[in-house]
Amino acid sequence: MPEWWNRQTRMSQKHLPEKACGFESRFRHPSLVGKTVGTMREDEVVYPRETVELARHLSDLGILDRENAAICAVSIWAVRHWRRGDRRSEKACASRRSPANCPRCGGRALDRAAYAYLLGLYLGDGHITRSPRAHVLWLACADAWPGLLNLAKQTVSLVMPTSSVFCVSPRGVACTYVKSVSKHWPCLFPQHGPGRKHERTIELEPWQEEIVTAHPGDFARGLFHSDGCRLINRVRRPLKEGDRWYEYPRYLFVNKSADIHRLCGEALDRLGVAWRFSKPTTISVARREAVARLDEFVGPKY
Repeated sequence: MPEWWNRQTRMSQKHLPEKACGFESRFRHPSLVGKTVGTMREDEVVYPRETVELARHLSDLGILDRENAAICAVSIWAVRHWRRGDRRSEKACASRRSPANCPRCGGRALDRAAYAYLLGLYLGDGHITRSPRAHVLWLACADAWPGLLNLAKQTVSLVMPTSSVFCVSPRGVACTYVKSVSKHWPCLFPQHGPGRKHERTIELEPWQEEIVTAHPGDFARGLFHSDGCRLINRVRRPLKEGDRWYEYPRYLFVNKSADIHRLCGEALDRLGVAWRFSKPTTISVARREAVARLDEFVGPKY
């Protein structure tokens, strides 16, 4: 061929679509070489459902497509398709968006005991944020109590079984956040709103009051597992023959919200547990019979 023909061919290829010029094949993930992922059926063969759901959750949290692809070990093109929602059929994704997944909107059965415990965790160390597509429930759990961390994950799964539960550990902080993404978290926690909890009114709705009244032990356990503790109190009493020390267990619940204090006190009253304010922000349970009664529902952290 003459030289002008080769030069003209190279110039024309500059205006071809990227896929036709081999651009997509050069930037695919190594695991995708030789594979076609253009249709939903082929996509289901290449990537498992868990990978797709994880990538969509990360996109909901605002993770960049390139970082998302690196985390999930998939191509950036697959992440973009999943984010736009055109890689899975409407039938396949209907369960993620259906109001039937929400106990309030769709009438799905709610594990009332698990919800009472989760409500206590939320009022203590939980909050909800807004992502581009859904809401994110955050529960702060201390790394010193791995048993409570696992219990929080299990409880979130029981309350919202259609949403994945995962953990995030910020650097420099001795805590782990249990997170779950769903459009319906504000339906289950109508106390969600702007500002800190102790700076606004916290009131339970009638359906929440019914659950808390029926399960006061689970609700109190959630409150004390989040913002409370069980400790050994040591008291020194000076005597003529020398100082004498007394030790006894007690419970403390510390929170700045007067409304949450009221809810905690009402739950303790339903359980028959004597309590008092040792400080303006602290509820104390120190009587022997009261501590023994609360041990039946809360107990030491683990």
